[in-house]
Amino acid sequence: MKTFTRLARISAVAAASALALTACGGGGGTPSADGEVTLRFSWWGSESRAATTQKIIEAFEAENPGIKVKGEFGDWGGYWDKLATQVASNDAPDIIQMDDKYLREYADRGALLDLEGVDVSKFDEAAIENGRTDEGLFGITTGINAMTMVANPAIFEAAGVPLPDDETWTWDDFADITRQITENVDGKYGATGPNEPAGFQFWLRQHGKSLTTAEGELGFEAPEAVSYLEMLLGLMENGSTPSASGIAEDQSPGPDQSLTGTGVAALGMWWTNQLNALSGASGEELVPLRFPGISGEPGGADIFYKSSMFMSATNRTRHPEEVKKFIDFMVNSEEAAMLNLADRGLPSNLEVREKVVATLEGADARSAEFIADIEDEVGEAEAIPPIGFSGLQDILYRYELEVFFKRQTPEQAAENMINEMRSELS
Repeated sequence: MKTFTRLARISAVAAASALALTACGGGGGTPSADGEVTLRFSWWGSESRAATTQKIIEAFEAENPGIKVKGEFGDWGGYWDKLATQVASNDAPDIIQMDDKYLREYADRGALLDLEGVDVSKFDEAAIENGRTDEGLFGITTGINAMTMVANPAIFEAAGVPLPDDETWTWDDFADITRQITENVDGKYGATGPNEPAGFQFWLRQHGKSLTTAEGELGFEAPEAVSYLEMLLGLMENGSTPSASGIAEDQSPGPDQSLTGTGVAALGMWWTNQLNALSGASGEELVPLRFPGISGEPGGADIFYKSSMFMSATNRTRHPEEVKKFIDFMVNSEEAAMLNLADRGLPSNLEVREKVVATLEGADARSAEFIADIEDEVGEAEAIPPIGFSGLQDILYRYELEVFFKRQTPEQAAENMINEMRSELS
């Protein structure tokens, strides 16, 4: 999950605002002459997620013969462009796979349907509250995941470098290990570029700060940004990561086409629910590791759980009850869960999660084991992203490239980045 363009972000905000100002009516969800309802459901993800989701749709339709669901999917970047355009033209899908970066940008402008009535009785409270604002419940958490440093053991073996002790390794260890791998294996890199904003969030948490606060303001200052940019620049300069142009190219592909998915990088920052797609694309049994820390002490990574994604809906749907029925099926039915497995995170429904975990194999099992293994180390979750948060990802990537291409120093980039981020949030 990488770059979201500024144009798309502005379009999303404008589209959501326009929807909030227009009268109700219109929108998706169309009845046929015989009374059958057709709902549109949009999501982003890999080809494997698309195939699985179609099976879930078919299972839902078999259980609900009066409802048809038409699927629409795309990659991460194009998805948000398309959604913004659809919302602006009153043509939004009835059911929308939503990310926390954008939830408030749509919900706070009245673009999303309040999903009270969807059964969340078997969710833990945190999973419920992740999708709630002061105005209502606008996102139903599909599952939980955690950001990991995904490792390719085959590249480590080829480089003659052992996998690290991920409970105690530091960023200095990370730099040394990744440098050795690049030097020892032709055509491979020790690591990919960062996955933002999660990479920066980990750095800030380890320095006692946060990207944004519960009040919707920046939670860090220039010194933390400078040190992070210096660390990233050092990785590039010592050969741990690709060149500036290589990092730029790797900001946009999804898991399948990424340096991790194509087996070019030994380590990369990815969410646990993406491990299966990455392993399938690379043909290797990739493994999740904890992030490096600063202290070298166990628990120093300062890991946090995150909602993998939400099920949301347009406020303009003509069929809110049918929409809620589909979302309920997606997050609560054992049949859907056994198809999704860990792809949309370990299920929020705790009873269903237990059944899913017992059946997992391969990459999904490794993800579940990792989630269970870090349970005692997990710190406080990040604050619900405020309006404007989605723009921070693009700003981070842009100023990182300014540093990588030597157009700005880390000090200059940090100052400019902070000023732009503050403007974005305000």
